[in-house]
Amino acid sequence: MTSTKKLYFIITRKPEFPGHISAGRICYISEYKHRSSLRTSSRSPIKLPVFVMGSCSVIDYDLEVSSMEELSAEEAELLLALSEDAERLKWFNERDALRAAKGLAVGTEVTVEEGGGKLRGILRYIGRLTEPTYSAPLSGTFFGIELQGEDKRKVKTDGSYQNKTFSCKKDCDIFVPFSRVRPLVPSSLSPSMPAHSQTEELNPGDRVTYFVNDTCRHGMVVDVLLNVVRISTDKDENGKRGGEVDIPLESVFKGEVPAEPESMDVDTPPVEPNTDDLYLDLSVNSLVEVTLAKGSSYGIIRWIGSLPTRQETMAGLELEEDSGVSDGTFKNERFFNCPPKRALFVKLSSCRPDPRFQSTSANHSERMPKQEDAEREVEHSAGKLETVPPISTEQVNQILLGRMKGIQGHCNSCYMDAALFSLFSCSSVLDSMLFKSTEPQDAPIQNTLLHDIVNPLRSKGFVEGRHIMKLRKQLQNHGYSHSFTTDEKDPEEFLTVIMHHILALDPLLKLSAAGKVQESYCYQIFLDQNHSLVLPTVQQLLEHSFHTAGLKLAEVPSCLILQMPRFGKKFKMFDKIIPSLELDITDLLSEGPQQCMLCGNLAQIECPDCFTDPLFSRTGFKIFCKTCSSQVHSHPQRRSHRPAALDIPEGYSGRGTPHSLIRDKLELFAVLCIETSHYVSFIKHGRSSQDWIFFDSMADRQGERDGFNIPEVRACPEVGTYLEMSPAELANQVPRDMKGVAKRLFCDAYMYLYQSTNMCLYR
Repeated sequence: MTSTKKLYFIITRKPEFPGHISAGRICYISEYKHRSSLRTSSRSPIKLPVFVMGSCSVIDYDLEVSSMEELSAEEAELLLALSEDAERLKWFNERDALRAAKGLAVGTEVTVEEGGGKLRGILRYIGRLTEPTYSAPLSGTFFGIELQGEDKRKVKTDGSYQNKTFSCKKDCDIFVPFSRVRPLVPSSLSPSMPAHSQTEELNPGDRVTYFVNDTCRHGMVVDVLLNVVRISTDKDENGKRGGEVDIPLESVFKGEVPAEPESMDVDTPPVEPNTDDLYLDLSVNSLVEVTLAKGSSYGIIRWIGSLPTRQETMAGLELEEDSGVSDGTFKNERFFNCPPKRALFVKLSSCRPDPRFQSTSANHSERMPKQEDAEREVEHSAGKLETVPPISTEQVNQILLGRMKGIQGHCNSCYMDAALFSLFSCSSVLDSMLFKSTEPQDAPIQNTLLHDIVNPLRSKGFVEGRHIMKLRKQLQNHGYSHSFTTDEKDPEEFLTVIMHHILALDPLLKLSAAGKVQESYCYQIFLDQNHSLVLPTVQQLLEHSFHTAGLKLAEVPSCLILQMPRFGKKFKMFDKIIPSLELDITDLLSEGPQQCMLCGNLAQIECPDCFTDPLFSRTGFKIFCKTCSSQVHSHPQRRSHRPAALDIPEGYSGRGTPHSLIRDKLELFAVLCIETSHYVSFIKHGRSSQDWIFFDSMADRQGERDGFNIPEVRACPEVGTYLEMSPAELANQVPRDMKGVAKRLFCDAYMYLYQSTNMCLYR
């Protein structure tokens, strides 16, 4: 395996290309790639292919060596704690400040800039506040300070920030970058940057828990004022439907914490069938069936033990439906946590294994291999490669729909669950990665992906969470991240690791820019600040992004993975994005004949200046035949345009009329969406506009400590209703009033997946 060590640089002069990268940005290159650049050049290279941190792209850019200065990893981490590029460049030029920061140690007496003044304290922590990722191998060094003397209670924090904590009294601590801290003994460091809040942001639309007179209530954020949060309440103090209240910021917490039920005196007695001692094999996290007065109910065992006044061994169940009596309490004593009316306490002997998944246990601890696992091991040892085609439209209802369907989520796995379900449930476009030859050390990961995840998903419609955890452990053991089994990642980071580093799949995307071909697995859509899009389609976003960056496709991709324009996970550039069920990429290709956008004749002229012309705002790239170009540019407002000649493929004459030209199109097959750090996916599985399904690996979000979640796949034909609307009608739709899960698709899209139908293994 190649070296994973990296060299770091700061960009000191804004490059001409790409235009979205500013001076002050940190970039890096692997030592292996750097040595390769030196070997292939007879003298010192003029440019280096570097990855730019914070660019949301896995594409490397050739930047001039003269526009960068090398940093040590320690210096790069200190500078990354500064959020603004210009600020980062300023403090890089303050070399004395960087040197002084590297000399600071825990226990040093310091002063810190806060609110326009200086506070005195002791340095208690030096390090990261967030974990690095694959695309951002460094995350920034911060300084944690325990305030002293009269400054003790001037900052309202308690020594914690994103799970990093140091011991001191409440309201005495602050985390800052090096630019705002200096030793009490005079030094060359003199920071003067303003303070930044370290509290978790609340945004309109967030679900929250708040407290009034020590009573826990729930609601949704309407507005965030200076120190007050305006909340639309679920219930008022009398238990009736609520209105709006203003709550102090310190009494509001993001997310929902289940409240105590009004009362619960006894458990609901079940009707006890003859279990033939099946319960002896049951344990915490087993999936079970119980017979109640209304019939069979299903759930997960969350607790086993003795209850007051009961002599039998009892089980606390978390049911799939709201047919329980509490949220995990019995006679005011809590035994486990679950949503209200989902908990039920019954005799353990009343439980029997869930017949729907008799071989399935939600427990991910080490157990004896099940029969199906043993059979798979025989297949592996015999060299047998089982192939299961993707689920067809006709099979979706029978195999895929329902609760406990899809991929079972556990412990922040939703990004991986949604990505794998999107790629493999109903599409075969990337099946080649399941069968290609690979290195011996990577073969176990490929086997897990094929035999434990893809095949069960396609044959049974369900993948146990333990198999996803197995894959996560394998990735973690390969050294790509020490937190693959615990932390949430970005889907593009996971896909790049699997496709590029593990299975060495050829890059899906080849981009042509300024005569050079760049390769990647995903494409992040960027827009310039002057765009006029309000309710864009994916087609428009892709065309505008290519135009802004001066890109073309070097070839038709088999699979095109597009990341929507966002500012991080929380901030969207557009309230809604209209899915393009087909992407016409004919005019985005760098080679091949193209048609005049007005008359259909062979295009010979391209005009970038027409791209922002209101007359053509909803059409694709602005290409014309010579006749139409002359007419268009005869208008007084377009005489300053600079049309350029297109390269005409050999064998085509300028007077041709390629009306029979086959357009190159890709079809949409999946969309990943994100809301409040939770990923779900939509699958387009048929030709009809109604053929959509929605997948959530954590449809019932509990068990993050005690077990796995309950996934669900459901049909969502309501999506087709909105796709058939005109843009004006769709723009008038209020997101919270949209039917079913349609709002998630139109308002929360994170990644679109398109495929070339000519390159799928199964159609």
